[in-house]
This record gives sequence, C-alpha cells and structure tokens, in this order.
Amino acid sequence: MRSTKAGSTSSPRRRTNIPAILMFANLAGGALAQTGQTASDYAIDARALEPLIAANYAYLDHLPNGSVPSSPKLIAERDAVHDRDSLLHYAEDMMASLADHHAITGSSFGDSWAVVPTYSDLWIVMDSQGYVVDAVRENSPASAAGIRPGDHLTKIGTQPVAEAVAQFWSALGLEQTPERSAFAARVLAAGRRDRQRQLVFDGVGGRRAVTLDNLYVKSADMPPLTVLRNGRGDTEIRLNNSLGENGTIAAFDAAMSAIPTGSRLILDLSDTPSGGNTTVARAIMGWFVDRPVSYQIHQLPAEERETGIPRQWIEQVLPRPGKYYRGPVEIKVGRWTGSMGEGLAIGLQAIGKPLCGGGMAGLKGAVYDFPLPATGMVVKFPAERLYTVSGTPREAVVPRACQPH
Repeated sequence: MRSTKAGSTSSPRRRTNIPAILMFANLAGGALAQTGQTASDYAIDARALEPLIAANYAYLDHLPNGSVPSSPKLIAERDAVHDRDSLLHYAEDMMASLADHHAITGSSFGDSWAVVPTYSDLWIVMDSQGYVVDAVRENSPASAAGIRPGDHLTKIGTQPVAEAVAQFWSALGLEQTPERSAFAARVLAAGRRDRQRQLVFDGVGGRRAVTLDNLYVKSADMPPLTVLRNGRGDTEIRLNNSLGENGTIAAFDAAMSAIPTGSRLILDLSDTPSGGNTTVARAIMGWFVDRPVSYQIHQLPAEERETGIPRQWIEQVLPRPGKYYRGPVEIKVGRWTGSMGEGLAIGLQAIGKPLCGGGMAGLKGAVYDFPLPATGMVVKFPAERLYTVSGTPREAVVPRACQPH
C-alpha cells in the first residue's frame, strides 16, 4: 500500500521508489481499518500522528521553532484518545495547529469547521486596523449580502473577532502569530458546517450585522465549465471548480474546438478552490504547447530527512496531437484559485500565458493522504513542496491585477 498524492484531495497514485517513511502510515492500516478497533488502537494512532507529521510535512521550517506544534493541552488531548471521536477531534486539532489550509482530516463531524477555501466566501487578512476582507467570492452568501473588499470583520457572533481568534489558539494551547491569526480569522468567517454565520462588519456604510448561510448548504449542480462570448469577440472559458473531474477534459476540448478563429481566449481559474489532479491540468495546458515544456518543480523533503539526499524533479507538459491553440490567451485567477488551480496557473505562466487577478489562495505544496497505522483514519497534508520553473514557491506567486478591456 502507498500514500496517495493529491492536488488537494485526489489524484493519481504517487510514483514508485517512495521513501520508507512515506509508507509509515500504511504499515498496519489494512485489516484493522476494516474491522473493529479497540481503545488501544485509537491510542496508538494518536501517538503516531505527531511523528508522522514531523517525518512528512513539507513545511516544517514555516512553523514556529521549525517543529510540529505541541502544548500541554494538545498532549493531554492526545493521551485521552480512546475512541474514534476523540481521535478525530485530536487529528482535527493537530491539522489546525499547522495553520495551513491544505492540512485537513479525511473525515469530519457535522459541526466541524468549514474547509477553506473550498467552503469559504470571505478571504480575511490582517491590516493595521484588524481583520479586513481582502476578497469576496462571486455568487456567494457574502456577496449577496453586500460584503465588499475593504470591509473590516469586527465580530464573530457577539464576540469581537480578536477575542475569537485568540480563543481559537488558546484552546490548542498555542501562541498567536500573524500567520496563525489570519488563518483562524478565515476559518471562523467560514463558520461551522451545520449552522449559519453571524458576522459583523465595519465598512463605508457603517457597521452592520449579517446572517449568512454556510457553503455546505446544497447548491445547484454546475457543468464542468461555462463558455461566454462578449461583443468584442473574446471567448471566456470558466472552470467551475472541476479540476478533479476527468470529464472536464472532454468539455474543455469541445469548448476549445469551438472557439472562432481570431478570438482572444480568457481562461478563468478564479473558481477552482478544491484543487484536482494533474491529468486534467496537463490536458488543459497541452492545448498551448507544441513541444515538451517544463511547468513545475517538485521537491520531497521526507526523502532528504530519511536519507540525507535531497530529491527534486521537474514536471513537463506535452503537446496533444491535433489540439493546439495559437491565439492570444489571458489567465484570470483569484483567492479561490487553489492547489491544482494554482499549479495550472503557474504552468500556463511558464508556457508564456499572462496571469492576472492578484493573490491566489497560496495553498502550500502537494497533498498526500496518510492513513493512520492502526485504524486507517486519514489525515491529509502537504508532503511535496512546489515551485515555478524559475524557483519561486508556488504559494508566493502574486499575479498582476486584471485590467479592463
């Protein structure tokens, strides 16, 4: 058995020659995961989680002190694990301790925090005045309520947002840092999965309280992509968070084949928060190359930790026979361009297609699924670091603002 690598939550099986440490989570995850577990099994997995993160998390150097977060509260929670619920609570807390939106559990509770950015509609950052809305997701409860970039989030429910953020971290026994504070504010603004959100904002029109549905409320199904044409003859293809669906390839091929000669193409990746897989991304990029082109650098820290020998490789996109678009192309991105969406964006940039839209989600690395050894419960976090072909960390890429045409 092997760990599974993902753009965010799914992708092809990872390559062979895996470092032994990357297989750690799977050594005992078979029969026990399918049958009954004992309190001892859950306790084993609780104690396995911290060393699993230490061995495989690709961004240990981004954490305070360069190590897996720990506190008396987290240790006490770990030592009290005795059943599935207590293990899952502990796993959720350990993933949250990384302050990394790409680190999540494979299962959840009905009232777990919403996954950001997939189930968020407000991107919150810190400024000199507190917690400010940097971006609002299109066609979302927040946009419908009139929340705008520049508004300041002041309360979560009846609690001042600064107190709510401090409580988020004190519950884990961890100190606040600017990165942790912004992370918690985005999670708190996305809310719990089973209830509405009560938020208060200060903006140009003064202070107002809003009640927003969470994004787990069932919404209408969307096709893999939407094609629009404007009066200037431009063709816009908007990906509808579908980079994890292989059916997107056929839909994209059909849309590309129907573009009128001479049309300018706008490829909109601003709604791709859930990531996806490289098969879909490479199929899309294949329309824009006529020779093999390098588009992304991968680095595997776990192998260097285990062996002392670093491992890094470059991935290429190949042309697709009979599919090549010669016209002008622009790529639109935004805060809900996440994971594989960001990988596709930097790949297209490497091919020579300009990006616009400002900051993306900044999700770190490529996610692997790690089943815990005794119960098979899955945690997901970045095990690979990803870079542009020029060596810029993917999460640090900030495209220019889009200009009206």
